[in-house]
Amino acid sequence: MRYVTIIICSLLVLASAIWAWNFVPHFRMKIQEFFTVNTFQTLEVRYTAENIMDAHRKELLKDNEHVFLEPYLKFYPYLLMEVKYNRSYDKTGEGVILWGLVDGEMVINASTWEKTHGFRDCIASNATRQEFKIINALASRGGSWDREGLSRFLNIENNVLDIWADVCRKKSLIVQNGNTYRLHLQNPKLQVVPETRLELNLVTKHTKHVNRANKRFRGAQIEQISRAAFGPDFAIRKTTEIFLPVYTITVQNPDGSQMTSYWNALNGARIAQPFFEE
Repeated sequence: MRYVTIIICSLLVLASAIWAWNFVPHFRMKIQEFFTVNTFQTLEVRYTAENIMDAHRKELLKDNEHVFLEPYLKFYPYLLMEVKYNRSYDKTGEGVILWGLVDGEMVINASTWEKTHGFRDCIASNATRQEFKIINALASRGGSWDREGLSRFLNIENNVLDIWADVCRKKSLIVQNGNTYRLHLQNPKLQVVPETRLELNLVTKHTKHVNRANKRFRGAQIEQISRAAFGPDFAIRKTTEIFLPVYTITVQNPDGSQMTSYWNALNGARIAQPFFEE
C-alpha cells in the first residue's frame, strides 16, 4: 500500500510539472535557467571599451590631468519575445520584441536603442487591459483629452469613464485637470508598433567571472503588460532571456572625484543611466 501511495504521488507531481511547463511561462523560464546555469545568451559586443574611449577621448578627457580608469563590462537582462500582431485590417505582423527586465521599457530600435517611456509605471501599477484603453487613447492624442471626447472615442458613458479613470488616477497613471484627463508622465512614448527593429546576433557566454545585473521585473510581468497594452490580437509565441552588454567607463578627475558614463557595447552609443540600478 505504501508503494502505491508513492507511485500515485509521483504521478501527480509529474502531471503538475507537465501542466506548469505548458501553461506557466515563468515556471518554464526558471527550469530553463536552472539547466543552463553555466551559460547565458547575450547580444554580441561590437565595440570594445578601447574603441569607445578612443572615439570619445576629447569628450571624456578635458585635459591631460584627466585619466581613464579600468573600464568594466556588465550584462543587463532583457526578455526577447517572438510575437505576432494585427498590423492592419488585412495583414498580420510577425517579429520580435526586446523588453528590459531592469528598466521595464521596450526597445523600439536596437540600432539607436530608442525605447518607450511609460511602461515601467504601468507594470509597477499592474495596469489592466481596461485601463490601457484610456492610456492608449490619451497617448494617441498627445497625452491629454477632454472627458466628452474620450468617452465618445471609447464608446462608453461618461459615468463609466469616470469609474475607469478614477482607478487610473489612483494608480498615478493619469491626472485630471478640470474636464481634461492627461497621462501622468513626462514625454510619454507608448504608441508604438509591438516589434523591435533588431538584427539578432546572439552569442553564448559562460557565467564565470561575468557581472550580470539583477532583474527588477519578472518575465511574466512583461508578458502580462504587453498583452494588456497591445490588445487581444497580440500573441506571444516564445520567450527567451538574453542580455545587453554595457560598458562602465570612469574618468578620474584631478581633484580625486570620478565621472562615470555608460556605453552600449552593441552600437557604441552613450546611454543615460537608464537601468535604475539596485
